[in-house]
Amino acid sequence: MTLWSAAEAASATGGTAQGNWTVSGVSIDTRTLAPGDLFVALKDMRDGHEFVAQALAAGAGAAMVSRVPEGVPADAPLLVVSDVLAGLERLGAAGRARTQARVAAITGSVGKTSAKDMLRVALAGQGKVHAAEASYNNHWGVPLTLARMPADTDFAVIEIGMNHPGEIAPLARLARPHVALITTVAAAHLAAFDTIAAIAREKATLFEGLEPGGVAIFNGDIETAPILRAAATAHAARVESFGEAAGNALRLRDVELHGDAVVARAGIGGETQIFRLATAGRHFAATALGVLGTARALGADVTLAARGLADWRPPAGRGTRESILLDPVEGHVLTLIDDAFNANPTSMAAALEVLAASRPADGIGRIGKGRRIAVLGDMLELGPAETALHGALADLPALASADVVHCVGPRMKALWERLPAGQQGRWVEAAPDLAARIHALIDAGDVLLVKGSKGSKVSRVVDAVRKLGHPADV
Repeated sequence: MTLWSAAEAASATGGTAQGNWTVSGVSIDTRTLAPGDLFVALKDMRDGHEFVAQALAAGAGAAMVSRVPEGVPADAPLLVVSDVLAGLERLGAAGRARTQARVAAITGSVGKTSAKDMLRVALAGQGKVHAAEASYNNHWGVPLTLARMPADTDFAVIEIGMNHPGEIAPLARLARPHVALITTVAAAHLAAFDTIAAIAREKATLFEGLEPGGVAIFNGDIETAPILRAAATAHAARVESFGEAAGNALRLRDVELHGDAVVARAGIGGETQIFRLATAGRHFAATALGVLGTARALGADVTLAARGLADWRPPAGRGTRESILLDPVEGHVLTLIDDAFNANPTSMAAALEVLAASRPADGIGRIGKGRRIAVLGDMLELGPAETALHGALADLPALASADVVHCVGPRMKALWERLPAGQQGRWVEAAPDLAARIHALIDAGDVLLVKGSKGSKVSRVVDAVRKLGHPADV
């Protein structure tokens, strides 16, 4: 399938095409490049021009460059532009302009990647869906997602993130969504923002990209909801909030946690919808409600979308649940909840609630009594209040259900020092120190939650646990 011809790409970017080539995809990484891709030579840690010859040798259909790199023949299939990132942005804008797809844009301090994947699954049976891969939500990820969008797409789902002020609005205007969803606003990136209200104002700029007649959907249960509502009212033709409170247009009426699943009942558009998620967590149910409201605003069948949600699973490291077979002879297992990709106070509370709802197995293993164990790593980018925010985790009701809490990192020591003696596990400066000891700290029958910001490297603990046994069906 042809995604871009040389002439189309040149017209879109204002560049000059060498050769009469076609490409079937767009790539920025030679490690994942597929034959027929357009390789975009972005400059990041290294200059992408250094890899153009390698990309072409691997079968790239062409390369977008700002100059002909050394070692590349003068007649190589190239798209020469004045600036590669700007060229990618223009290619993304053209990809968005040429499609009749209904487009949703999603942001939020917590849950935006889960919401993006939920919406992709929910819409899968109702048309051709195009969505961002992984967490491609930044200044190059959004235009890359748009540039990869086939012209015959029916629904597009664009995730938009930020680390600093002023990042969301330009990406929202590039995506030009018909529906914009904000999952929640929480204490994340406080190193770059003075207050949570400032974060809310930045998130709310998502609505500035809405197409005429667009719909704004946001979490109505949070303290900063009035900020989101004001921005939504200024830019959207229709405004809907979601949550458990009575004033929400999309209302979550009942949530039941069943160990490794959630069953929820919600009011959407005057009708009651029941949906099931094959993973634990009340927070996932709230996100799913926002997703169903978004599906409805896109013109999809809500009942079919609700059924489709049963096929969704959390992305790796974001609450995935698996069983680790520790004793193949006896069939003894440990339950691992891998939530090691990211963390802030809100997502920590949600993850601990999942742990609290879990059911350890007694009567197996060395100890005989199954335990709820938490390995908690530093939450990063929280700014001057980081020590207080880590210590405040001790006040979360769900934390009391953990039998043992191990803490990783200098910031998380503030929590460790507040834990009761009977609950206080080990504190280590760095994740590898705990990973080396984890075999002695867990047992068959336990439920183990590993949660922390990616930079805390608590994923090393997850890797060490997996190496202790063999994955088993949950």
